Amino acid sequence: MSGEPEPISAEARRAVRRERDELRTERDAVAATLGDGDAPGDEADRADELRRADRLRRIDDRLDELTERLRRADTAGPPREDVIAVGTTVRVRFGDGTERTLSIGETATPEDLDVVTADSPLGLALLGHRAGARVDYQTPGGPDTATVVSLG
Repeated sequence: MSGEPEPISAEARRAVRRERDELRTERDAVAATLGDGDAPGDEADRADELRRADRLRRIDDRLDELTERLRRADTAGPPREDVIAVGTTVRVRFGDGTERTLSIGETATPEDLDVVTADSPLGLALLGHRAGARVDYQTPGGPDTATVVSLG
């Protein structure tokens, strides 16, 4: 993600909000387990407290990122529908002739088999292109091509 305003689709916005809401719930649960720092305990208790405090800091950092992402999306306005951007669903024909429908996302989990992150080689190659465009990108097996069949 850059610091520039970047539009995202309604679907991507819902995903960012969902992650933010889940993290807020997790943050509340972690924060509730932290003591005031004056409670007696052995080294293991103090080490556990430090781990929870570190987890809380990481959650807060991610919450800040998600909040900033939504702010930038609000500034940018709605995404263009005629070019590939974060949140776009796109039908792609690969160099071997196979076709797949993919979503361009900011993040993906191993379960998201149809999500290509915007910062991956294929995602970077597709961003800003229209239907009919042919893009080159690098795979672990070497260079490959993809043709944008359609958007949406």
